[in-house]
Amino acid sequence: MDETSDVSNSKFYVYILQSLKDKGLYIGYTTNLKNRLIQHADSKVPSTKLRTPFKLIHYEYFVNSKDAKSREEFLKSGYGRKQFKEFLKNTLKI
Repeated sequence: MDETSDVSNSKFYVYILQSLKDKGLYIGYTTNLKNRLIQHADSKVPSTKLRTPFKLIHYEYFVNSKDAKSREEFLKSGYGRKQFKEFLKNTLKI
C-alpha cells in the first residue's frame, strides 16, 4: 500500500463547529462526519456537551489520515486559528 494514502474507501474529515449558545468554535477530526455531528448534537462529546447546539461552518475531506490529523493540529494552532477566522470572516459575523 502507498504510504501517501490510506485504504481507498477511507474518508477523513476535519471540521469546525460554532456553538449557537456561546459563539465559541470547536475543531475536530473524524472518519464519519454525519455520525460525529449527531454525537455533538446529542451531547455525547464530553468537550462540547455543555455548548450545544452547534452549527457546522466548515469541513475538509482528506483521503489520508495523517494529512487530516496534521490539518486539524494546524487549525488548532495560533496561526491556523487566525487563518481560518480570516477565510470564514463573513460566516463568523452572522
